[in-house]
Amino acid sequence: MSLLNNVEQTPSDGNARRGILVGLGVGALVIAVYFVASTMAPNDLEVEEIIAPSSDPTPAPVIPFEPEPAPEPEPEPPRPTPIFTPEPAPEPEPETPAASAPLRLRVTSDVANANVFIDRRFVGKTPFESADIAPGPHRINVSVSGQEGHAEDVEIGERLTEIAVQFLTVRLDQSITTLHKHRFGNCSGRLVADLNSIHYQTDHDDAFTIKWENLEEFAIDYLEHNLRVTQRGGRTYNFTDHEENADALFVFHRNVEAARARLVTRPAL
Repeated sequence: MSLLNNVEQTPSDGNARRGILVGLGVGALVIAVYFVASTMAPNDLEVEEIIAPSSDPTPAPVIPFEPEPAPEPEPEPPRPTPIFTPEPAPEPEPETPAASAPLRLRVTSDVANANVFIDRRFVGKTPFESADIAPGPHRINVSVSGQEGHAEDVEIGERLTEIAVQFLTVRLDQSITTLHKHRFGNCSGRLVADLNSIHYQTDHDDAFTIKWENLEEFAIDYLEHNLRVTQRGGRTYNFTDHEENADALFVFHRNVEAARARLVTRPAL
């Protein structure tokens, strides 16, 4: 048996015991409430206060809901600037050359830059070509300093006319119909000159050939209408013609003498 069992319990002792137990219980409850209150967040307390009924008849102000601002969009990365490459310009189509007129005259010479005249009008220097010369007869003159001029009559047509002047090449091919004077009377024949000699061609027995190196005299007397030919150490021949003047004899003599002079002075080829 315990000691309590041995003590006689009184009613006051029982009340005192119950009072102790009640006090312990209230204290534990207070401690528990304090512990819960201390662990609750302040927001929870405010919510409780808003929700809790109030004796104030004035309604609580409504707090407007402000949504959080939307986050600003991230800036788009800069787009690369496109590089504009111009298309190459189309190549121009080649123009079709107009059909050129055909050449009608070509003049060349063995001495460069000889002067060319058409109908006494200077047109250029050799080598010379023309496509616009009018068809028909024309007089062509070609000249160069220090050389005998060249003159030629040509007929220009649709086909090319070519004139090749050789100043450095000596040509001698002259002839004339003459009368050989005898002491009594005369005979008809023809005087012919080439690069080697002068000939008298006739059916008479006084025909002759004299080389230029054997010629002593070759002279014209225009007023006397006489052409004299003398062979060195030989005979003398006098010629005339049936013309009214001595023009034909003069031209023959001039052309022969010009060719003979060129034979002496021409450069060696």
